[in-house]
Amino acid sequence: MADSFDVVIVGGGPVGLWLACEVRLAGPSVAVVERRQDRVLQSRAGTMHSRTLEMFDLRGLADRFLAAGKHQPEWHYGMLDTQLDYSRLDSRFPQTLRISQATTEKLIRERATELGVVYLAGHQAETIRQDHSGVAVEGVSDKGRFELHGRYLVGCDGARSLTRQQAGIAFLGHEGTHSWLLGDVRLDLPEGKSPMTKYNEHGGLLIAPPGEDGRSRIVVTTPDETDPALFRQEPTLEELSRITRQILGTDYNMRDPFWLSRFSNETRLAERYRSGRIFLAGDASHIHAPFGGQGLNVGLQDAFNLGWKLAAVIKGEAHEALLDSYEEERRPVGKQLNDSTLTQNVLMTAFSQGGLGLRKMVSDCLAFPEVNEKIAGQISGFSVGYEDVGPLRGFSDTRCPPGAGIRAPDCRVRREDGSEITVYQLLSSGRWLHLSFGKGASVSLVDALRKESVIRVRSAERPTKFFDGAAAVLIRPDGYSAGVL
Repeated sequence: MADSFDVVIVGGGPVGLWLACEVRLAGPSVAVVERRQDRVLQSRAGTMHSRTLEMFDLRGLADRFLAAGKHQPEWHYGMLDTQLDYSRLDSRFPQTLRISQATTEKLIRERATELGVVYLAGHQAETIRQDHSGVAVEGVSDKGRFELHGRYLVGCDGARSLTRQQAGIAFLGHEGTHSWLLGDVRLDLPEGKSPMTKYNEHGGLLIAPPGEDGRSRIVVTTPDETDPALFRQEPTLEELSRITRQILGTDYNMRDPFWLSRFSNETRLAERYRSGRIFLAGDASHIHAPFGGQGLNVGLQDAFNLGWKLAAVIKGEAHEALLDSYEEERRPVGKQLNDSTLTQNVLMTAFSQGGLGLRKMVSDCLAFPEVNEKIAGQISGFSVGYEDVGPLRGFSDTRCPPGAGIRAPDCRVRREDGSEITVYQLLSSGRWLHLSFGKGASVSLVDALRKESVIRVRSAERPTKFFDGAAAVLIRPDGYSAGVL
């Protein structure tokens, strides 16, 4: 096996694997270093949001995930009575998808295998160092010591990231102040009782829809879960049952735990997402309480943003300054993620009479469609855009082109020969897309790219609601506009 690659990724969970897929799709070589020998079997993160489904659709993969998950048009915000209504989103995927992290990882790993990603299971990274020419990672496997070299390295190695520590990047935020207990268990729920939330002075409870194996996800907390010593205690079925009965008066014959865990509202954000040739993505760059099912989705979208940029620089299609735009575009999203979960934590630990009144007031506000749609857009990632970030300096030193950073909606395009194809189908190869709706119309930024890296399509007509008034649009490989003429 070669010991040198264009990109080395430390951490082979869904985020690391998806980043590897994106880089490899464009051509550069990739190795993933993963300490685990076997893949995750626990459900863990179980919510896939609209923009993540769109992201997979941009690569022709959405149907794989839809077939393995369960459609859910609504989901809770802060365990409030009024649910977020995702069916109002203007997308082909106006929903959340209930799908276990184990299944998500399995499907992405299959994609990585198809693309020829080198996946090194059972390899524990121990030392990471970089110089002006590249990055090296050393560690141990069951076959002895190993050393890999890469032009760039990305740490997707979780909340206690070795990569972040050895790159000297501070992890800013605060320790946890409240503890939650989680379990994937079997329950005898009355028909129509799932999903269910319950909140009173005794605590808060959420029961999620049944999993793939007939189990339910149950999450509970009480006003007493504030002792830091609790955060380190191993959870038990007996404790989960006791708290459930305290809140509900019954535990619905709770039994057969497949996974028990405890988490807190510890919240942190990496001070930087880049240090020279080293980058961070996913939980290595942001951690928070898992409220709203946002963390894995944001991590996957981090990878989607970084992958094509690394590939473009490695292939000589862009100046290395392009890589600075990763932090500029994604760190504000990480900050918004942490703010969202902190807000929900306040709502979900408000057990006093005043707190319960606050919960009712916010729940009533969510009943207004405009408010509901705004929050749903934020949680789903659907409203993320990069309009305020500025130009992609790796391609142009000029000011940001008009219309840059806007999410491109999927729609059918009628080509000059009369055939039809969707925008997302045109982007599935991971290349740029230049769409023009008039003879000679062109976005000048496209000249910085190699001819073979841009798909050019002239449409006989501009689709309805697609960049109104545009004569031409240049769309990045991740589905955001780079300029509108």
